[in-house]
Amino acid sequence: MTDLATITETIRSRVGTDSGLGKTVKIDLGDDGKIFIDGASTPNSVSNDDGPADAVISISKDDFLAMAAGELDGMMAFMQGKLRVQGDMMLAQRLGPLLKG
Repeated sequence: MTDLATITETIRSRVGTDSGLGKTVKIDLGDDGKIFIDGASTPNSVSNDDGPADAVISISKDDFLAMAAGELDGMMAFMQGKLRVQGDMMLAQRLGPLLKG
C-alpha cells in the first residue's frame, strides 16, 4: 500500500514550481495524514503541514488513491459522501487534473 510520503512526493512532482492554483489546498486523509499544497508561494510547495487553507478536501486514503488512478470519479465521490470540500469549491475542482496520473 502506498504511504503518505510517496503520495506527497507524487503530488509534489505533479504540482511543480507553478501549479497555476494561486491558493492553498489541504488534502485531509484522516488518520493517514495531510497534504498541504501551497500554490500561492513562489515556487509552489507541497508538504505534510496542517495549516489553514483556501480549500480543504477530506477523503480516505483508499478513495484518494482510487481517484488518482482514475478508478473513482471525483464528482461521484462527492455525491456519495466519500469526498467533502470546505472552502473554495472551484479551487478544489481545479486541483483534479493535477492529481490524476
